[in-house]
Amino acid sequence: MTNSTGWFKSSWSSETADCVEVRLGDDVGVRDSKAPSDGQLAVDQVAWGAFLERLTKA
Repeated sequence: MTNSTGWFKSSWSSETADCVEVRLGDDVGVRDSKAPSDGQLAVDQVAWGAFLERLTKA
């Protein structure tokens, strides 16, 4: 589910679930859905890809 700012969360998440949101761009932004104004973590696309690959092998 993506909003107009480009942030999205997993389709497995419910509307009321606390989860992380992601925004793809030159860097990948990650933030807390409960507190989106508290800042975000930015990682490069290579690191994000490695992170996702590791998750799928876990």
